[in-house]
Amino acid sequence: MNDVSTPAASGHGRHELRGLRQLPGSRLPQGRFGRMFPHLPALHLSDGQLDAVAGVMAEVDARDPAGDNDRIPSGYTYLGQFVDHDLTFDPVSSLTRQADPDALVDFRSPRFDLDNVYGRGPADQPYLYDFDAPGRLLVGRHDDELDLPRNEQQVALIGDPRNDENVFVSQLHLTMQLFHNQVIDRLDEFPEQARPDETRFTTAQRIVRWHYQWLVVHDFLRRIVGDATLGDVLREEPLIGGGRPVEQVRLRFFRWRNDAFMPVEFSVAAYRFGHSMVRARYSLNTFVSGLPIFTSASSRAEPLAHFGGFRQLPPHWQIEWRRLFPLAGADPALVQPARLIDTRLAPPLLNMPPEQVASGTRNLALRNLTRGVRLGLPSGQDVARLMGLPVLTAAELELPEPGPAPLWYYLLREARLIAEGRHLGPAGGRIVAEVILGLLSQDPGSYLRVEPGWRPFLPSAVAGDFTMPDLIAFTGFGLDEVTGPAS
Repeated sequence: MNDVSTPAASGHGRHELRGLRQLPGSRLPQGRFGRMFPHLPALHLSDGQLDAVAGVMAEVDARDPAGDNDRIPSGYTYLGQFVDHDLTFDPVSSLTRQADPDALVDFRSPRFDLDNVYGRGPADQPYLYDFDAPGRLLVGRHDDELDLPRNEQQVALIGDPRNDENVFVSQLHLTMQLFHNQVIDRLDEFPEQARPDETRFTTAQRIVRWHYQWLVVHDFLRRIVGDATLGDVLREEPLIGGGRPVEQVRLRFFRWRNDAFMPVEFSVAAYRFGHSMVRARYSLNTFVSGLPIFTSASSRAEPLAHFGGFRQLPPHWQIEWRRLFPLAGADPALVQPARLIDTRLAPPLLNMPPEQVASGTRNLALRNLTRGVRLGLPSGQDVARLMGLPVLTAAELELPEPGPAPLWYYLLREARLIAEGRHLGPAGGRIVAEVILGLLSQDPGSYLRVEPGWRPFLPSAVAGDFTMPDLIAFTGFGLDEVTGPAS
């Protein structure tokens, strides 16, 4: 989900990339993007062909409830965006040139370590932390509501500026900050968690990270790829001699030589499923409802007409999470579902505001398709064949003209045909599951690597489990009903 959330200041397309005449490969040991399927040929499509494909990707009726996904609440759309920002940040690749993935630096560590929240820590980035309460993250407050901390020009003081690109992801970032603060405040309730090589801050940070990693796998990923795919990649294995089973990751397609890299097939195609899940309009709380995620105008031009970000949260806009996540005890009818995973994008994404794009087209479908070609992604058919899966026919793909399909488009269409749009299909789900679990398993600080038999222990609806609704309930943030100004 990179393009929709990269501010213009990041400077897309300002730098020439090396290796432009070579088929991209993944040869470098760390800190880079690479290719998951390096031996497949790149798909070449003309600008006209890309325009034609993008032209059929508009949502026909954004209000049709038949397009709603009853399996995935809307909050997971933006949790997916938050997770992406935790893993990847490429501020220099171009939509107008062929690009070599080995030349693209991943400015996010490809780990689930919440570096988009913690930054480089309180010693290197003290402005992210509360001077009056050591170890706590700084939280902003105005108009009797909580917001991200900001400077005088309303710029968010956070580890990743992209987490301010819309109200939902900014309030999710704030919730993660509050989660850390609650954990460090209540650390004395869990004395068995203290380790001699950790400070109070790093103990709280590990607890936060591991609970976050668990919910990414067992709540978010399970919903996105389906039980069967998740169960095939992540297995519970009994320990010899008894004891708690441990989780083991089994990869078939995601391979690396030294440290894991970020595959462009994931970041530029498979993981961009979330764009099709975006609703045309949302309700934020009892008072603010029926607004689009973006309007084509600048966010600052019409501040109360949309949920775009890069600005102070307007008064009475505090989020009610019961409208985006299935919170315990809340009315299920209030939860807004995500849209089905398919080849249709909501109208606001086809004409984004200028601050959401660095240059070029404001049509997100065309941006995604163009980026895939410039980075030399293979066709969806070639990927399916390599994975040993049935290949979608021309009639099933419904492209403007028969032929090889862009990988992103193919995986969205696969999800709609094979999984009825409720989760990713076998190829898309496998790519997403293997990359997320592969990165987690090679991370020297993750629970899967350090303690694969670990289970969550913070309060939750189900003992030994931990979901995004559990995290929200633990913070206490976004649980109360919000009302408008007094009349």
